[in-house]
Formats: sequence, C-alpha cells, structure tokens
Amino acid sequence: MEENTLQVDDLATRQIRESNYISRDLSWLEFNNRVLDQARKEERSIFDRLKFLAITSSNLDEFCTIRLGSLYNYLDYNKQRFDYSGLREEPFRKVLLLGIRQYVASQNDYFVNHLKPQFEQHGFRIARYQDLSPADTERANQYFDRTVYPMLTPMVFDGYHSFPALRNNRLLFGVVTMAETDGAQANQKASFIQVPNNIPRFFEIKQSDGFIFFVPVEEIIRNNVHQLFKNVEVLSVNLFRINRNGDFTLDESEDIESNFLEELRRKLQTRKRGRVVRIELQEGFDSWLLRLLKIQWDLDEANFIIIPKESLIDFAALNQIIGHKDFKDKRAPLHPPRRPVSFPEFGSRDIFEVLKERDVLLHHPYDSMDPVLELLEKAAEDEKVLSIKITIYRVAKESRVTAALLRAAENGKHVSVLFEVKARFDEENNLREALRLRKAGCFVIYGVNSLKTHTKLLLIVRQEEDKVYRYVHLASGNYNEVTARLYTDVGLLTTNETYGSDVSDFFNVITGHSQPSAYRNLITSPRDMRIQLCNMVKREAEHARAGLSSGIVIKLNSLQDKEFIDSLYEASQAGVQIKLIVRGICCLRPGHKGLSENIEVISIVGEFLEHSRIYYFHNAGVPKVYIGSADAMVRSFDRRIESLFLLEQEMLRKQAMNILRYNLMDNVNAYIMREDGSYVVKEQNGQPPFNIHKEFFDVTREIINDVILF
Repeated sequence: MEENTLQVDDLATRQIRESNYISRDLSWLEFNNRVLDQARKEERSIFDRLKFLAITSSNLDEFCTIRLGSLYNYLDYNKQRFDYSGLREEPFRKVLLLGIRQYVASQNDYFVNHLKPQFEQHGFRIARYQDLSPADTERANQYFDRTVYPMLTPMVFDGYHSFPALRNNRLLFGVVTMAETDGAQANQKASFIQVPNNIPRFFEIKQSDGFIFFVPVEEIIRNNVHQLFKNVEVLSVNLFRINRNGDFTLDESEDIESNFLEELRRKLQTRKRGRVVRIELQEGFDSWLLRLLKIQWDLDEANFIIIPKESLIDFAALNQIIGHKDFKDKRAPLHPPRRPVSFPEFGSRDIFEVLKERDVLLHHPYDSMDPVLELLEKAAEDEKVLSIKITIYRVAKESRVTAALLRAAENGKHVSVLFEVKARFDEENNLREALRLRKAGCFVIYGVNSLKTHTKLLLIVRQEEDKVYRYVHLASGNYNEVTARLYTDVGLLTTNETYGSDVSDFFNVITGHSQPSAYRNLITSPRDMRIQLCNMVKREAEHARAGLSSGIVIKLNSLQDKEFIDSLYEASQAGVQIKLIVRGICCLRPGHKGLSENIEVISIVGEFLEHSRIYYFHNAGVPKVYIGSADAMVRSFDRRIESLFLLEQEMLRKQAMNILRYNLMDNVNAYIMREDGSYVVKEQNGQPPFNIHKEFFDVTREIINDVILF
C-alpha cells in the first residue's frame, strides 16, 4: 500500500476554501500541529520536547476515537451529515483521513530525523535487539521468559475460531503461520497477540556508566515470538494498533438512577469493541494479513497509516522515558506560584475573614489553587459550616477535594455533590469517586438527564455570629489540583450576596426542580447563554453604527457555534473591532473581505494549556466582563449545564482585562490565524520576547491599575 495513493478531488478542496466557516475537525488538526510545534522548539530540553510529542499522540487517539468515530456513526447508518465546509460524509472522510495521515507523517519525520539523534547525548537510547550486547540480549530474553511470556495469549482466526475482540489503543501483533500437512495443501493462518498494557512499554537496561537502553517490549516479543508458535512456520510478524469508535450516546429516558448507571457501564464496554476507524501499521506489514483486516473491519486504504520501523507506534509511550527518575533534573521545573494579586496575605490570614472583606480573583497556575482547597478543607472541619454543595467534572486521582468532602460528611455536614460521571474518558474514575462519596453519606447526583454538567461551582453555608454567610467559588477550571498547575484558569472566591443568591438558585435548578425567573450575575445554559451572548455582540454593533466606541475581546478554548459566529460577522461588518484568543478549534473565518475584515484570531499554545474563558464587551466605555466554564460551542449552549458570571468589582474586572491584554501582547506562544484556516507564528517585529507563561508570574496590583483594551 503506497502512502501517496489517497487523493482528494479539486471540488472538495474548493468547497472547503469557499465556505464561510472552517471545518471543526480540520481546525482541530491545525491545533494539534501547533502542539507539535512545541516539540520543535530547540530551547526546550529533549525531555520537554518529547512531552509535547507524547501529548500530540494522546490528542490524536482521542480525536480519532470521538470525532472520526462520530463521522462513522453517519457513514455506517447512512445518515446525512454536512461538515461546516459543506462536504457530505464520504468526501469529508477522505479529506479528514488524508489530513490525519499527513499529520502522522510529520510526527514521525520529526521524531526520527530530529529528536531521536539527540538521545545518546542525553544518556539514553531506544534500543533495538541488534544494539544490545550478548549479555544485555540475554537479560531481555530472561525478562520475556519470566514476565512477558506467561501473559501472552495467541488467538487464532480460522474456520473453528471467530475473529478475536482486539482492544482499542493497544499494541497488537498479527502473526501469519503455516503448518506442515499430510498430503493436504498447507493454509496460512492468522493469529493475534495483544501486548499487555500493565507492563512497561520499555524494558530498561542501565549500563555501568549510567547510560540507559530502553528496549521496546514489542521488540522483545517479536524476537521471541517463535516460543508461542512451536512446530509451525512463522511467515511474518506484524505490529499494529487500532482506534475504535468511542462516540456513544446514552439512553437517558429512564428516570431510575440504577438504570442510568448500568446504561453508562454498558456504553463504556461498547467503547472497547466499537467499530475500527483507524489502524497504524508498522512498515513492512504482510499484504495477505492486510487484506484480511480490510475485509473483517470493512475498511479501505484511507484508514491505514504506515509507521516507519525507525519510529514508534504511539508516542505516548515516551512518558516512561520523560518521567524516569534519572532525568528528573533535566526537565523544566514548575515555577512556584506568586502571591494572588487580590489576596497577597494568603497564608497569614483566615480565608473566611478575608472573603467577608473582599472578593478574590485567582488566575491559575500563576496563583496556586491552595486558597480554594484551604477553604474547602477548613469548611470540612469548621463546626460553623452547615453545608457544602459542589459540581465536579474531573478530579485528580488522589484528590484533596474528594478527601475534604468525605471528611465533611463524616463530621455531619450536609454535602451535596453533582458528580458528572459522563465526563469523557474520566467516566470510570468519576463513577468510583462518586460511589465513595455516596457511601460516606454525601448526597450525590450523577448528572442531569441528557445534559453534561460542565459548570464549576462551590457553595459553602456557614452560620456565624451576626448572620449566615454563603462562601462561593465560580471558575473556568476543574476541581483538580494536578491540572491546576498545568492549565490556565480563572476563578472567583466571594461572599457577595448577589453571587450567593444566584448560585443557590442555580444549584436548586440542577439538583431539584426549579426555574428561577432571572439571575443577576449569572448567564446559564442550556437556558439562555447563546441569546444573551449574541445580544451583547449585537449591542456592540449598534454602538458602532451610532458612532460610539465599541470592541469585543474573547478568550476561550473553542469557537464553533454558527449563530454566535454569525453575530460576530455582523458586528465586524458594522465596524466593531473584534479580537479573539482561541486556543483550539475555531470555525470562524477571520479577515475575509465583506464578512470578517475587523476580526483577528490568535491562538496561544505553549508551556501551559490555555483553559480560561473570558468574554469582554466594551459597552460604550462601561465594560462588561464575564468569566466561566463555557466555550462558544453548540454542545456548550445546548447540551451542557454551563455558567458564565459577571465580574462586579472594578479591580477584578481590570485583572481579567489584563489577562486579555497580556494574551494579545504575547509574541512567543502566539499564532495568527489566516483566512484559509491555517496558522503562522506571530512575528516579533523587533519587539522583545513577551511570553505570558513567564510574564504572568510577575504581575502585581500596580500593573493592572490602568488597563485599556480599546
């Protein structure tokens, strides 16, 4: 199978180019190219560059499992689907798979030709058998005999054995054999071996001088596979890996909780045996076995990607090398957090008392998540605290948040937890944690009907001498202390009664049966978020037409909702200057004559994952700034419980505006989106480097006293 045989016709290319919208999936591939760019930055250590390469591999697995899987839900059941580019299912499948193939070729080329040659000077090598000394070869063979061999199970496929259920995202061997027969014609047979995922990907052999050989386990199995096929001829040994469709929809018509949980467990099992949508094959794959797989899984050559022998299948395996204890001092350390701008005395004053004085805006990871964790942990032990309510989407494996909630329940406090067990790829961990909380006496709700609860809210009710106080936390990020050191997020801590009332009402909506007439500082979905945001965009357009000052700056993860995009197009045509900071998917086409000439889009991709959502509207000189959990996506507006909250205090509003200002100033991590949907690195044009992932650690109150965006 030749790499260059997959072609996309000119009509499809023209349709993509002429559409007013950028394809969501093609935009995602552009995003992952920007992540791959981080591995190309030579100022980083080799281990940090490998970290980004590993991230691209995990990202691509998720993309194929969900987005490519979703496309096959239409193809396999003859359902109509129009991509934002205007393409139907089959033409778009070819475009998308060609894009994936080209992307993987870029990954492998950079790994083989640029990263791998540097390994030895940093004290290690990914070793093949021929690289090993006889003594080291014997060590590897003993490892196979004692550890690997007993775990392997060859599964034959023939007239007596059905095709085995091969696991998703697992290294696999297809072994073609032929046995001698008594007079009858000998037939080839295919057997399959799954490489266990509970052993390290690399067998480590440390030399006397400290140099480390990392021998891929697939190399060890390949060189010893004859032990599994005795008295038959092994014709070929072929390494491959599959992505299965993992995009499923829950049937939530039943109101009985146990049925819902059982349905979720069943669907998680289907993810393990969904239809195959992509296969990575190591170079030199047996043509007879390839034809067998095509027929078995109803695939064509578009679904197959050839991986060079000099490379690796699944760069996520590099995490074993990246995290090796011998290289700990060679990786970039995490920068210690600064003192919060609006809470400089953190650690020396009681957080309950501070929040009765003022609101606190936290910007992670530059500000630690510790104030939030301390508030929750103190609340768990404080005898004055009556109740704790929280929404959880993703938590750390050893979570301080979960531990505090368990402690609060043990201390007799009322604890309500809306634990979103449908958070993609965290379902099993969330189910486990939710059951722990429930057994401890917490009131646990497993999501709301067909909606995902993505909002991030915490409400603590405390009986004090003068009155009952509501301590509230609203945020863009998860209650996960691990990712809070790696993701940029914004959160508000407050005892403001307006926020307290809004959040109390909102909890009543999502945990009970209530429909408040209005919120004062919250915008929520699926209720009215889209229409409220579109109305604020339209107001800026009205101001521009009336000759008043106007402007919009929005920072978010993804921009995909057509109605919201159309409102931005209309505002641009009215003369509103619009600046968008979109980390990932952006379906808006910027700078298009007569459509979006006044819209600029940048993407920030660097050391930290940009996860904050901030919406700024100039509002004729009286800015409105909203922060929260919601991107401008169809799923955020229609299929999720989300919230955005208005910043009331001027100082905090300026702090959020400064975050936007710094993002627009960045010339180290910033990419400019072009009209065709491609991205180029932002030029410095003689300006000194301005890297927000460093500059934010030095932000003080003085820096944000006077912030102007327009």
